[in-house]
Amino acid sequence: MKAVCLLSGGMDSTTLAYVAKDMGYEIVALHFTYGQRTEKKERSCARTVARMLDATEFVEISLEHFKKIGASSLTNEKIPVEEYAGEEEGIPSTYVPFRNANLLAIATSLAEARRAEAIFIGVQTGDYPGYPDCRPEFIEAFQRAVDLGTAADPRITLMTPFVRMTKVDIVRKGLALGVPYEETWSCYQNDDRACGVCSSCHYRREAFREAGIEDPIEYER
Repeated sequence: MKAVCLLSGGMDSTTLAYVAKDMGYEIVALHFTYGQRTEKKERSCARTVARMLDATEFVEISLEHFKKIGASSLTNEKIPVEEYAGEEEGIPSTYVPFRNANLLAIATSLAEARRAEAIFIGVQTGDYPGYPDCRPEFIEAFQRAVDLGTAADPRITLMTPFVRMTKVDIVRKGLALGVPYEETWSCYQNDDRACGVCSSCHYRREAFREAGIEDPIEYER
């Protein structure tokens, strides 16, 4: 079996790639750069994890149009990254417009070209309810588009087992699989030492705290 695994360098995508490996899939690692603030660090982490997974291929694709489109604090440095302040409502500033549709479209092309049966993407709604392209309904709709728009044989299945899981559930799953969390990056803002105050840092730290273990990366605050 062969799977395209979207590997951002973050803890969710890394854990999911280890899940795919544990399920017996041969891994084709797919990494995207799109002008995000922590692009350099994410690329380094993704490459390291791909090597540790013995991925058969590491495909890196640049999506420079996201930088030009803007409207996200991840790609426009004039928009500040929000600090976590409790239960946020609405769309967060870190949302990149329709990003997952772009990523999945390219992943589908790669999967069809490599004759992969599955695409693994670590979307998760538990801690990020404001991201519309992480919802189960979006994945279901995109699966329909894949079925209609490809000539894939075998059929390509979108694999999103984390979509309704919490961050701590994901960490516990990863610990059982020996995921090297010291080689992952979650911070939206910094690529040297994690800021500790953005929403992604907050949810990561809380997950490790609830799991009862120390997060292996360093934080500024």
